[in-house]
Amino acid sequence: MSQVHPLGTVVDLWRYPVKSLAPECLDVARFDRGGIVGDRACAFFVTSSGHARTQRAYRGKENERLHTMRETHDAIELAATRGVAIDLRDHGPYFDLDPVSIIFDTWLRDGERLVGRNLEPLRYRPNIFARAANDFVRREGDLVDRILAIGDVRLRVTEPIHRCVTPSYDLETGESDPRVLEIIARERGNTMGIYAHVVRAGSVRTHDTIAFASD
Repeated sequence: MSQVHPLGTVVDLWRYPVKSLAPECLDVARFDRGGIVGDRACAFFVTSSGHARTQRAYRGKENERLHTMRETHDAIELAATRGVAIDLRDHGPYFDLDPVSIIFDTWLRDGERLVGRNLEPLRYRPNIFARAANDFVRREGDLVDRILAIGDVRLRVTEPIHRCVTPSYDLETGESDPRVLEIIARERGNTMGIYAHVVRAGSVRTHDTIAFASD
């Protein structure tokens, strides 16, 4: 196996056992062809009749505090305060698009410069948060169709991630700051991070190097 010049290093690995709920922080993540094993394995679906999301997933877009919940019973009670009945379903994974999401710190710092405030990476719910190499200057679109080598995993980058309202919610309170979405949309094409799918299964650890694969 050979690699070209490193792009960065894995700082954090996150898995979201229940879609839209709080994450688990991992030291080691096992990837199969469906992404991180156990990621988005379950999701809540709306069972209230007449709701705009009936029989569809109940997400952060529908409730700004959902991502602060760790226990499923708390999420059910939270939805009930708004008159919404939800049911937990397994047999996932439940992804919006591709199964792996990655953010480099340089992209986040760019967003912070534009917005003028701290932006925690978990606002964007990535699987991998990476510290970029000193000479890393690539934007999200520059990585599309490239294969990344991380540990013994290979990921093909599919597209930049176009963001919804969820990153504007405070991680602790759910309070919304609309500027987070408005400015990123205007100045960065509503983009923060990249999607990828798995082309070779394996394991990734914090501190693993990220590079373009040449094997």
